[in-house]
Amino acid sequence: MRALLLSLALTATTLAAAPGDDPGGPRGESFGDGRTRGVILRNSKIVISGNGLGGKADGYRVQRPCWYEPGDDAGDMLKRQEDVRDYWFHTNPDGTSEDFDKFLKQYKDKVGQDGRWWTPAYNAADPNGLACWSGLQGAVWVPTGQTPPAGITLAELYQLARAALTVPEPVINLSPDAKSYVNLPTWVWLTGVGATTRSVTAELPGVMSATVTATLSRIDIDAGTTGNRAEVRENCGPTGHPYVKGGTWTCGVRYLRSSADRPEDAYQLTVTTTWPVTGGGGFTFDPVVVDAARQVPVGEVQTTVREGTSG
Repeated sequence: MRALLLSLALTATTLAAAPGDDPGGPRGESFGDGRTRGVILRNSKIVISGNGLGGKADGYRVQRPCWYEPGDDAGDMLKRQEDVRDYWFHTNPDGTSEDFDKFLKQYKDKVGQDGRWWTPAYNAADPNGLACWSGLQGAVWVPTGQTPPAGITLAELYQLARAALTVPEPVINLSPDAKSYVNLPTWVWLTGVGATTRSVTAELPGVMSATVTATLSRIDIDAGTTGNRAEVRENCGPTGHPYVKGGTWTCGVRYLRSSADRPEDAYQLTVTTTWPVTGGGGFTFDPVVVDAARQVPVGEVQTTVREGTSG
């Protein structure tokens, strides 16, 4: 029985790479660096798409890194197995024609039944993904309307979409730019954000689909010092307000002390973008939060006092 299951697992994996056939996963990839895990699909039919790919993720991790997905019906699976006869004998060099017939019997027995074979897939971005996948059978038969243990669920599809969701890493703009001065308002705004609504869809074609959407709601400003050294205004909207001559300053920092006593003679200003995430079906997720930082040197305004002369 163990050899039979091993052959089944090997065959199911090989079928995805058969000449002229659909190579299977990855169908969609989203990953980054640092603490980001993201999504790298293997042996999967799930398609990941949307404008929320390719930015900065936040390390969200799918709870279970492997699963079964619905695949071929009984007739199609039998044909696939019959087509890999040569490979079966390659992986079973001591096998006989009778052994191969026994191997095929489990597929022939399902022909005419109402159901589908489910096959394993996994998230290769998770370090436990391959080990998890190796613990699953090569394929399991599932009657129509049922889901096998470890079968992909809608909740898990939402998790995959959430793990693939990224947002842009913003660039901080200041006015004045190179250097500010004590009591001078420093305007703050962001560029590089692009669309303030970003979504990702994870779809198992013909079966189910899950979409998550992140919308940039606000920015928070950390002046890099205490309140007695800086006044912060955060009426910024989602991306801050570019400097406008004669305009009202509502988003930024007014430094009240010089930065001469700070490391590198500058304050470390940090802007945090918060992207609340929504999904359908009542599924909720934590927001994506991304920081950007830059140094702000602040000098004293120098004045020159000239003594008058009398005569």
